[in-house]
Amino acid sequence: MAKKPKSMKEQAAFVQKRRAEDRLGGGEDRLQKQRDKGKLTARERVEALLDPDTFQEIGLFRRNRTVTFGMDKLDMPADGVVTGTGAVFGRPVHVASQDFTVVGGSAGETHSKKVVEMMESALKCGTPFVFINDSGGARVQEGIDSLSGYGQVFYSNVKLSGAVPQVSIISGPCAGGAAYSPALTDFIIQTRKAHMFITGPSVIEQVTGEKVTQDALGGADAHMGVSGVNHFVADDDAQAILIAKKLLSFLPQNNTEDPPVIDADPYVEPDEQMLDIVPVDGQKGYDVRDVIARLVDHQDFLEVQAGYAKNIVIGFARINGRSVGIVANQPAAMAGVLDINASDKASKFIRFCNAFNIPLVTLVDVPGFLPGVAQEHGGIIRHGAKMLYAYSAATVPKVTVVLRKAYGGAYLAMCSKDLGADQVFAWPTAEIAVMGAEGAASVVFKREIESAEDPAAKREELVQEYKDTFSTPFVAASRGLVDDIISPEDTRRKVAMALEILVNKRELRPAKKHGLGPA
Repeated sequence: MAKKPKSMKEQAAFVQKRRAEDRLGGGEDRLQKQRDKGKLTARERVEALLDPDTFQEIGLFRRNRTVTFGMDKLDMPADGVVTGTGAVFGRPVHVASQDFTVVGGSAGETHSKKVVEMMESALKCGTPFVFINDSGGARVQEGIDSLSGYGQVFYSNVKLSGAVPQVSIISGPCAGGAAYSPALTDFIIQTRKAHMFITGPSVIEQVTGEKVTQDALGGADAHMGVSGVNHFVADDDAQAILIAKKLLSFLPQNNTEDPPVIDADPYVEPDEQMLDIVPVDGQKGYDVRDVIARLVDHQDFLEVQAGYAKNIVIGFARINGRSVGIVANQPAAMAGVLDINASDKASKFIRFCNAFNIPLVTLVDVPGFLPGVAQEHGGIIRHGAKMLYAYSAATVPKVTVVLRKAYGGAYLAMCSKDLGADQVFAWPTAEIAVMGAEGAASVVFKREIESAEDPAAKREELVQEYKDTFSTPFVAASRGLVDDIISPEDTRRKVAMALEILVNKRELRPAKKHGLGPA
């Protein structure tokens, strides 16, 4: 005789008990071990990221189907990854968080499928996708199935690219093939407790004989200052999550929407402090971030890749409540010259802003591209061309302000009128020319200088003549390459008004599958 079914109340209680057990991941001991290392658990990270009571978990009861190598005897709650939906500042997101307490957060077939399903759902719903990485790598017991899972994640990363924002948080190990998924996303936030590399120190020593620590090879500082792989460095999980939340606040939900307009600062009165930031003497340095702070709402600027290619500054801010992407030469580092790394850093950021409808504000003080054998052999031509390509391809509103020097091809690469800038302003200190007056005089007036009775005095005279003729913004303005010559104190008002006029900008381009930019 069949047993009488349990009551609905009893069955519901059983489900709740099972849910509570599975949410413990690898168990209390392993969860505490994670906390003892100064790290949050997978679920604590999700809870910190999302607005209270908004997390809807999907796939808690999913399990792997592998039976070889003892896998059928292991209990792996949620297959080592917490996935679901929630909200950040009231806006929906999809999230996946690897659980290191469950077989080291290793990625197998089901694990990766859960991540892919969240990515596909993010694409379908038009929401950002946040992936919190903390994994020992591929689950070797599952063999080729684990590699296939990685491949599906990579493929989905590319499908989402340019359609919805993708943010990776690296909170623990991220090694081997797993490192390529973050590299395919838009932004990487790495904590100082995390490491990311393709091959670890032990393998490198075996193959090449080189000895290196995990921090020196794939730590947060190494990837910020040397490789340029990550975009933000956080001291711990809590700070990484705060960075992710702030970053998302500047971004639209997807490529069909505009970024949110929030927290507008309507202050547009003349700012006399702008008059004292940039030295008139072009040989003197200054921190362009001081200019940015006076330009944007509430002096609030989220710098991206602050420790990499410091000769150019990129990041997000708001002007009159609207999100903007800032690209600025940094005279305080290498005189603000453009080199290979700066070109790569800026061009990727420009393309991201264009993909997600974020206007670009460019601040120019550039003496040129960096000369040298290493730069030429390293491909400065193709790397520098990435900036030309990115700005030319961008159809979002583009406003440029020439603060001081703007020389040669680097002037063009910093979003000149000829590369599609919608409005170009210049300060009175702006020098827009093929090259600096000193270098130009040596070329243009070489014979006059050599034949003069006092070559030094003659050179000084001709340098000044060249400056008076070409190194002022009035020549560029007379050709229509500068729309207005403005006082520094009026910069915020001018830029804000330009952006308001351009808010509904529409630009038609030839129909094509995609362009073929420099490699």
